[in-house]
Amino acid sequence: MNVFWFIPLHGDGRYLGTTEGARAVDYGYIRQVAQAVDRLGFEGALLPTGKACEDAWIAASSLIPVTERLKFLVAVRPGLMHPAVSARMASTFDRLSGGRLLVNIVTGGDPVELASDGVFLGHDERYYQTGEFLDVWRKLVQGEEVTYEGDYIRTEKGKVVYLPVQKPYPPLYFGGSSPAALGIAAEHIDVYLTWGEAPSEVAKKIEEVRALAADQGRTVRFGIRLHVIVRETEEEAWAAADNLIKHVDDKMIADAKQVFARYDSVGQQRMTGLNTGDKSSLVIGPNLWAGIGLVRGGAGTALVGDPHSVAARMQEYADLGIDTFILSGYPHLEESYRVAELLFPLLPGKKQNTADYNAPLGELVAYNLRPKAANSGANGGA
Repeated sequence: MNVFWFIPLHGDGRYLGTTEGARAVDYGYIRQVAQAVDRLGFEGALLPTGKACEDAWIAASSLIPVTERLKFLVAVRPGLMHPAVSARMASTFDRLSGGRLLVNIVTGGDPVELASDGVFLGHDERYYQTGEFLDVWRKLVQGEEVTYEGDYIRTEKGKVVYLPVQKPYPPLYFGGSSPAALGIAAEHIDVYLTWGEAPSEVAKKIEEVRALAADQGRTVRFGIRLHVIVRETEEEAWAAADNLIKHVDDKMIADAKQVFARYDSVGQQRMTGLNTGDKSSLVIGPNLWAGIGLVRGGAGTALVGDPHSVAARMQEYADLGIDTFILSGYPHLEESYRVAELLFPLLPGKKQNTADYNAPLGELVAYNLRPKAANSGANGGA
């Protein structure tokens, strides 16, 4: 399993829907999160995009020199930039980071926010534009000279001089639930992402994208975006889930629902439909909880439970074909440690990364307490 984390460019905190326990977005904090994730052995981190976030490209660039292995999943926004400009940015980032860029293609789903950024296309038109964008972008980052005239994209003798480290280019990630989006995934994308729905619904998406990709002579990998609340016991985990939304009231939920109603994103509509518009009936499957989607757009579900239960649910998704898990939790710094310490030992191919750090584990609380390796043959005991 490839397990990713999340860099909170829109703020963080201990609760949803309140400033109590909230943390500001500043460089010191996002650096803390990135360095923790890098040290703990997460494969990469997603940086969100949108007008409520700090710019993902600038933030990710600032984190290159303070991390070592971490890969950055950064959004490219067709419609907000020309593919030639985007291709140069991606190539430069990949070169300067030593091949640590992953590209998240985000078409967008909120017409109001899109209009504020100068995008006035309808839902399907945006995906047609995304297809043309990727036709050009993929050729440019492979060193081709491109002349192209489509309905939305035009370029004459486009060229990227300094090509990316990764070949043929940094992997393309993408999510979308509409027929138009699935077509883009089948034709262009390396890793198709879904939000956290029940395994039966995820299986249907995977089957459809696989079939569409096969028609194109391609194969696609699959990932899932989920929050996670893992504790030593089930009781502690569910109590933490309830605590996370304890400040969320009916007005907040109604206001959020009104905002989500304007989205033309099929994925957002599916997320919104997972809850009843109040705090009742939020458990939508074994260890799957829809509480975050009451007030948060995008990924609205969390895996909740003890380590063995959460690992078992992840394995169910893996058995369907999911190989990449993009996780997050509030607050993101502390929860990254919980996931690494409690969950990693139970996941295939994952472990908390301590091998590079030659320090004893745990706090030595008495003068005669020694790390286990040093106790061999010693007289007495702790």
